[in-house]
Amino acid sequence: MKVFKFGGASVRNAEAVKNVISILEKFEHQKIVVIVSAMGKTTNNLEEIVRAIWEQNSTDFEKQLAQLKENHLSVLCDLFPEKSHLIYDEIDSILEQISAMLEANRSDNYNYEYDQIVSLGEVMSTKIIDAFAKEQGIASEWLDARKLIRTDNTYREGDVDWKRTNELITQTVLPAFDRSEILFTQGFIGQTPEGFTTTLGREGSDYSAAIFAYCIEAENVTIWKDVPGMLNADPKYFENTVKLDKISFYEAIELAYYGASVIHPKTVKPLQNKNIPLFVKSFLDPEASGTAIQASVENDHLVASFIFKFNQTLFTFKTRDFSFIVESHLSDIFHRLAALGAKINVMQNSALSFSILVDQQKVNALDVVEAFKADYEVKFNDGLELVTIRHYDQATVDLVTARKEILLQQKTRQTARIVLR
Repeated sequence: MKVFKFGGASVRNAEAVKNVISILEKFEHQKIVVIVSAMGKTTNNLEEIVRAIWEQNSTDFEKQLAQLKENHLSVLCDLFPEKSHLIYDEIDSILEQISAMLEANRSDNYNYEYDQIVSLGEVMSTKIIDAFAKEQGIASEWLDARKLIRTDNTYREGDVDWKRTNELITQTVLPAFDRSEILFTQGFIGQTPEGFTTTLGREGSDYSAAIFAYCIEAENVTIWKDVPGMLNADPKYFENTVKLDKISFYEAIELAYYGASVIHPKTVKPLQNKNIPLFVKSFLDPEASGTAIQASVENDHLVASFIFKFNQTLFTFKTRDFSFIVESHLSDIFHRLAALGAKINVMQNSALSFSILVDQQKVNALDVVEAFKADYEVKFNDGLELVTIRHYDQATVDLVTARKEILLQQKTRQTARIVLR
């Protein structure tokens, strides 16, 4: 048994869906769970619908809904010329469900409402691709991930109940393979014990693939992307990128933690726990080797990797009475930051100050100043850049810091992290 994951770019239109089916046809008579994301920019589209509902902005709602309908009906028309095909009714039913939400009663929990609506992008994409696979003669079956991945009630960041999820997946997937070779299901989504939909965090479809692989003890997992594999840097920001042919689970977790965008940070742990190899391959060139992520660390040091985070804000806290920053101060600072929902990318302390770096768009700087001003002097700089270099040398540090001001720098034996302006 294998697990494949196809992201939004790989099913963005009818031609892309056909390409996915052509890849699956190369694995004839193999049992594969196929995790599929929402099509193209559907998640962004649905997020705007949620915002419009929350603000009761009927103009924006109708505009976004029309875009959602147009995108999906365009794909349907290209894939299913016969308009009487049942898939039209299935997708129309979901679109009508969304259409009714502007006037429906809603809870006071924005994250709850978000999950009930945004999750429908994956439901639509998997229904379409399963229907087209059947048209092409593939023995496939559609499974509802909301019935299989059990989470707690943390909407938009559901915490997986592994014991119950393992029971549900094994009880459903293994018998389904007796009937079908290909099982299509959704990435990114799960369900609470009460039956409410949750999501696993933005870009969480990779994590879904790892969950299924862990539970069915898959032979391997392949994430199909529009890149040739894991690169040592984002080609948008770095010239002459190099593909990482083979890296360890440890290295992959480090790179994901620091912000590498190819793999969701939670993906690697369940695969490492059962030693299930992970491949990152190109859906544009499926015969190419891609990147293999596995247990061996022997190749990790061969290529330096660069991870860039932009629009960062650096906060520095100092006590007003000139006392040392000690454990009680750090505990107090962390508690207040957690209440503000701040997620720290870098932190560093000296005798009299404590500094943190956060994503600028996720934290309001003035809210932070207000929360701390009674007890701390707070200064901040925004519009900064964080560069993380794995397996650095001085030449690579000099390369990324040329003509820039270094505000903060941390180095371990393997990793350099530099805040630049």
